[in-house]
Amino acid sequence: MSKKNQKIVPHLWYDKEAKEAAEFYTSIFPDSKITNITSIHDTPSGDSDIVSFELWGQKFMAISAGPYFKINPSESFIVNFDPSREKNASEKIIEVWNKLSEGGTALMPLDKYPFSEKYGWIQDKYGLSWQLMLTNPEGEERPAIVPSLLFVGDQCGNAEEAVNFYISVFKNAKRGHIARYPNGMEPDKEGTIMFSDFSLENQWFVAMDSAHEHKFSFNEAISFMVYCDSQEEIDYYWEKLSAVPEAEQCGWLKDQFGVSWQIVPSEMDEMMSKSTPEQRARVTQAFLKMKKFDLVELRKAYEG
Repeated sequence: MSKKNQKIVPHLWYDKEAKEAAEFYTSIFPDSKITNITSIHDTPSGDSDIVSFELWGQKFMAISAGPYFKINPSESFIVNFDPSREKNASEKIIEVWNKLSEGGTALMPLDKYPFSEKYGWIQDKYGLSWQLMLTNPEGEERPAIVPSLLFVGDQCGNAEEAVNFYISVFKNAKRGHIARYPNGMEPDKEGTIMFSDFSLENQWFVAMDSAHEHKFSFNEAISFMVYCDSQEEIDYYWEKLSAVPEAEQCGWLKDQFGVSWQIVPSEMDEMMSKSTPEQRARVTQAFLKMKKFDLVELRKAYEG
């Protein structure tokens, strides 16, 4: 079930390992493949590889663009092993856990928890963290891979507000489950969000609050690309989401919760992957000067 026109695509920032990481992930998950590798030159980070890949039918993009941002567990990916979908879900979860463990660190060991027969949280050797879960097949179906946002530090307690905000911004949005912390789970405050999920443009997300002390918070290392079909759409998302003027750069913005988004024209992929080196260089030079993308200017650069 490949999402041909997935509107929101998670984007991973690595120093130099984008290609290597994508190869590692596509070797681990079912229904996975690298779809494109493009190099761009003369960026502020020198030469960068841009890698498009799919894991279990979910599109991702990764870039090698220097040591500026380091991936941390505030944004992770939940992997649902659903016995009604995968007949050997129980064996599969162990196999994936073992592969992701190579050089990785367990944040919560693979074990039985009140919410799942088998669950574990692992940070892999590239710093990316995964929450592997054997799902209860009774529930409403969720995709295999779901990005998860952990609201910690100053943002702790904001998960519900964030979900409401995102649902108001994206046209095609809906709520899923919500579970709140009960009394007696200090430091987590009663009523804050233990788990909630929601869908934006057919892309499911999870949001959770955690009052425990964490040495990390949202940063640019994981962002979400929103593909737009027109300048009006680019303008709309930019205006709604951007809350940190100094973070605006090359189509990137940061929202009021510290989450990074990239608002990009749908045709950008084609401009970068199906182009001559000259075209690619012109488009790169054009977008490096922009904050919000200007579709007309990008097309001009592409057409030369």
